[in-house]
Amino acid sequence: MTRGLGRILAARETGILIALIAIVIVAATINPRFVTSADGWRDLLLTPSLVLLVAVGSAIVIITRSVDLSVGSVVGLTAYLTGRLFIDIPGIHPVLVFVAGVLLGAVLGLINGALVAFARVPALVITLGTMYIYRGINVSWAGSDRINASDLPSGFRALGTGSIGSGPFASIPYLTIIALIVLAAAAWYLRNLRGGRELYAIGSDPAAAELYGLPVTRRIIIAFVASGALSGFAGVLYAARYGTVASNAGSGWELEAIGAAVIGGVAIAGGVGTVWGAAIGAFLLLTINRALPIIGIDDFWQQAVVGALILGAIVLDRVLAVRRHRQRIAQREETR
Repeated sequence: MTRGLGRILAARETGILIALIAIVIVAATINPRFVTSADGWRDLLLTPSLVLLVAVGSAIVIITRSVDLSVGSVVGLTAYLTGRLFIDIPGIHPVLVFVAGVLLGAVLGLINGALVAFARVPALVITLGTMYIYRGINVSWAGSDRINASDLPSGFRALGTGSIGSGPFASIPYLTIIALIVLAAAAWYLRNLRGGRELYAIGSDPAAAELYGLPVTRRIIIAFVASGALSGFAGVLYAARYGTVASNAGSGWELEAIGAAVIGGVAIAGGVGTVWGAAIGAFLLLTINRALPIIGIDDFWQQAVVGALILGAIVLDRVLAVRRHRQRIAQREETR
């Protein structure tokens, strides 16, 4: 039990969680309404939930030593698709809209994965190109039009704004519950199923994984499909959450998702990290954005703090990787 507790306390995710709690405490001390008001508690849980979904997909890709810069564009494209389906097909069931959004996201992710896996071009280059292509399609499709809340069914919008329970601390938004369910499913897959463990092996050493006989190409494609599907799912929920959808929906989310994953302990070099860490990183980033204005820090320094966190996480990952390498060398020498 003591060993297990020590392992938990030493985990990277625990440190990020402590930082998140500390920021909430400081902001709540300066302005109690940050947490105690119904809107403050609701925003604290609701705002990061959509980014959490995208961050989980980004984490899965990063674990394989790749990166997906197109997730924000996928969110925007599927969010606009959601509104168009409700407008162009009156009475369509919301379940079909969710299926359409997830399928579109999965197809866009499949395009990314296939190009990365078969063309042997770095994922950074491929997804940078598809990011602009998907965004261009969305801008061309939407034009100057936008989806308004009045175009969406009230029951669908309630999914993005409603909650279970009542009271400041007893109310949990539906979006947060959905995000946590997806998070738990992704974490279970990565930890317990062979396919999830193979993603870590591929990220640790792609060449060795291929020599060992692992289906590297297929796993990389699956990782990108999962990222696209989760972004598509987040796009549908984006429409439910905000009601208004324009051509710039999801803009910049790719940086928030990747930043959340990296800050949460997912090594940019691949093979290390958990989706739990990415989720905590998403909450940390969004909470910082809400807390710093309350503390009295201006916009420039808000962005600087987030950038410093990302750089610090990358440096820490490098230091830990060097330490692990030295420990392995020391263990080999001891066994000789």
